[in-house]
Amino acid sequence: MNLNSLDLNLLTALDALLREANVSRAALRIGLSQPATSHALQRLRDIFDPLLVRTGARMELTPRAQALRAPLAQALDQVRGLFVPEDFDAARSERQFRLMMPDLAVELLMPPLMEKVTRLAPNVRIDVVPWRGPAIFHAEFARTIDLVISIGNAFRGFHRQLLYTDSDALAVRRGHPQAAKLKRREAFLAARHVGVIIRGQAEDLIDTWLRTKGIERHIALVVSGYLEALHVAARTDLVAFVPRRLIAALSRQLGLIAVTPPLDPGIDEQFMFYPTRAQMDPGSIWLRRLMLETGRELEKRAS
Repeated sequence: MNLNSLDLNLLTALDALLREANVSRAALRIGLSQPATSHALQRLRDIFDPLLVRTGARMELTPRAQALRAPLAQALDQVRGLFVPEDFDAARSERQFRLMMPDLAVELLMPPLMEKVTRLAPNVRIDVVPWRGPAIFHAEFARTIDLVISIGNAFRGFHRQLLYTDSDALAVRRGHPQAAKLKRREAFLAARHVGVIIRGQAEDLIDTWLRTKGIERHIALVVSGYLEALHVAARTDLVAFVPRRLIAALSRQLGLIAVTPPLDPGIDEQFMFYPTRAQMDPGSIWLRRLMLETGRELEKRAS
């Protein structure tokens, strides 16, 4: 192939077509008309093997197209990186950042973070997407993410920094008849619990830990987020085993109290992950500094 004859805009169109497998949606993605995108597809067919084939009413990617998706996206990321400005002018920027975090991190971190963003960069937009575990955090999705807030260390292609620490406690409604007794193992095991299984996890991490102790608690309800668990605990006699800082943040609003459990799972460490490819990106550096500052402020507060 003669690279001198290759139009870089064709690669952008190819990337959109491979992502969408639909000419109309690809056109919307890159801001072209449908005829222009169809013309680009025809030019691409002259360069590559067939990329899209019709199956009934749908278009499907050929094996060749499937194989091109990841390396093409990576190549375009590298090309775009050549044009990243050396400085990030927060006050003038209209950049959009995409963050992935569980609901407890949204509750604890986003209000103070957005105060800083509003003051320093009023035209910057933050999009928060639901947390997903490493098993379903695939490479194509990862390329859309600027920051991840999570425990552990299983996000490939990302660096991590400690953001804040926490511990777990039992959340019960104020006036719960067994609140004082839940500190004892027998009452803890007799209680009806709310389990929290976040997308991408097989079970509540508390139950994973309890199993190592040979203990199984009575799960009466499973929800997909910590906030849901707290709302249920606030209006029933169910018990939620959740991060202590989250209980403190919502105790007055929801009428909750924190009870120290009879078994101590130790310290939780929440980390900030950022893509290796963005390590020197000024905008990413700016946002990471704000997030680390927010985490340090949270750490200073009493649990």
